[in-house]
Amino acid sequence: MGTAESTLASRAARAPILPLALAQFVCSFAGTSTNVAITPIAKDLGTTVSGVQTAITVFTLTMAALMIPGSKLTDILGRKRCFVLGLFIYGAGALLTSLAQGLPAMITGYSLLEGVGSALLIPPVYILVTVSHRDVRSRAKFFGIVSGAGGLGAAAGPLVGGLITSSISWRATFGLQLVLVLLIVWLARSITDTPVARPRPTFDVEGAVLSAAGLVLVVIGLLETRTYGWFVSRADFSIGGVVILPKGSMSPVWLYFAAGAAFLVWFLGHLRRRERRGRAVLVSLRMFSRRAANLGMATQFAQWMSMQGCFFVVSVYLQQVRHFDAITTGLILTPATAGILASSAAAQRLASRRTQRTLIIAGFVLASSGMLLLLVLVRPHNDILLTVPGTLAFGLGVGVMLTASVNLVQSAFPARDQGEISGLSRSVSNLGSTFGTAMAGSVLVAAGIHLKDGRDFGAALLVLLVFTLLGLAAAVFIPRERAATGATALTHIE
Repeated sequence: MGTAESTLASRAARAPILPLALAQFVCSFAGTSTNVAITPIAKDLGTTVSGVQTAITVFTLTMAALMIPGSKLTDILGRKRCFVLGLFIYGAGALLTSLAQGLPAMITGYSLLEGVGSALLIPPVYILVTVSHRDVRSRAKFFGIVSGAGGLGAAAGPLVGGLITSSISWRATFGLQLVLVLLIVWLARSITDTPVARPRPTFDVEGAVLSAAGLVLVVIGLLETRTYGWFVSRADFSIGGVVILPKGSMSPVWLYFAAGAAFLVWFLGHLRRRERRGRAVLVSLRMFSRRAANLGMATQFAQWMSMQGCFFVVSVYLQQVRHFDAITTGLILTPATAGILASSAAAQRLASRRTQRTLIIAGFVLASSGMLLLLVLVRPHNDILLTVPGTLAFGLGVGVMLTASVNLVQSAFPARDQGEISGLSRSVSNLGSTFGTAMAGSVLVAAGIHLKDGRDFGAALLVLLVFTLLGLAAAVFIPRERAATGATALTHIE
């Protein structure tokens, strides 16, 4: 009987992983598949490439602004309810975008509805995995599946999106997202969740506004680096027709950063005041009290920056220098995808043999080695197969460290804090993704994206490598883990 009950419990724990992994896949896929269809979308909707890029930017901004508030809502509405609600909103956005006849409809559907849906459904994915598996090793297996699905979605986005756009239409890409969302809603019936606590916590509206304002301004600053550069402004910065900073002066991106930082400092002060009064807050300050979790989030930032930035740079190189189309570019990136999937699939086995700290360090070493191989081996006239060692090593490293970092951060807090830490962790990862593409894009734009001899590509990749090594340095300072004291231990971190 004991064996039968154990088997049933194991099956019950595994049941939700498919809808959760598919949800992560869809959101990651949406973030990269649209990039290869910018020109067809602009032509079909009667707008400009800049207009479509604006829609993509607003999608990023919406997620950045709402990830933490969306996570807090899981404590108020319930994890499964938030997950399903996010799916319905996301699906409505995909449907509207697939039928869009102009840019405003696309911004409403893709940028706003899909952005809001992502902010609601992504935090429950990580919360449900954490609370469903009580020890770090079993979590590693399922975080590996989710991380692998996310990596697959990000890497497959250009290939699948390019293939569908070329053979059918860009609208079919959003139609595919809608079909997957409906499938996930049906599969989500298998998800079980604990009842919402009574009385329900209140929602910190002022905190949500302050955090959203701060994050939005930071993200806008990152995205504006492509226009103005990081230090010296490449163009006049005007407000209402009045030139505030002329070309050649300080880049205005630092004004955005300063304003964003001011709002975030205001946000922290707001949290401190409310906690002293015993009132509900958007994020408890104790979420910043664990050294291991803080360093884990620093590694998450570096990992997502490295992954998204590297995929962006390599894709630009392959299309601008080697003149490959989107489909071929996606195929060339397949070794990276395979590496992510292979190392993610081995996550549980690796976690049973090595600590999360060791795995994060190993992942950074592998990813850095892959980037170095790309810098050394890839040349404009070399055999394209020489990209395989670098992209494969990079993918293996990313898969190892993504899973381990998520496991480290989520496992550092008990079940009651999972709503807060999940949103904070996802927000950090989202900022890392944005920072990676903004940094890489800024370097390429500074060089005019000529890339005739690959030097600009190398410069961008070298900048990303420096930040990857900084992530490795943060990983080295993660506290060493104690031996597990029991199968139900929530954390093994000192």
